[in-house]
Amino acid sequence: MKRFLVEFAMGTDLHGQDVTKAACKAVRNAISNCCLCGISDCLGIEDLGEHMHIHVKLGSTNPEGIDVEKVKAELPIGTVDVECVPGGMQCEGLHVDKFGEGDKITMVIAALTVYVK
Repeated sequence: MKRFLVEFAMGTDLHGQDVTKAACKAVRNAISNCCLCGISDCLGIEDLGEHMHIHVKLGSTNPEGIDVEKVKAELPIGTVDVECVPGGMQCEGLHVDKFGEGDKITMVIAALTVYVK
């Protein structure tokens, strides 16, 4: 496999301190900032599902709390693996009962590396 693209983003959960929700937002933010047209236009690869692999590295204050399968579901093509490591951040937020538990803003950082075969 050859590395084709590395993209970074951050995702937050403003009220619930849900690291999975923040991780999914980070992945959606990362993929919304790039277009992989070069894979087909420059490399001539048409079947992305068969020839593309995405490695997702997530930095979180609670890496073991991330539901990896939900994160993988954010990436509909190619094969995907997810690595969760300590990182991210929490800061003071606002507690609103209707929005979830806690009064912290939870941030997860994502780095997506796209490989092609």
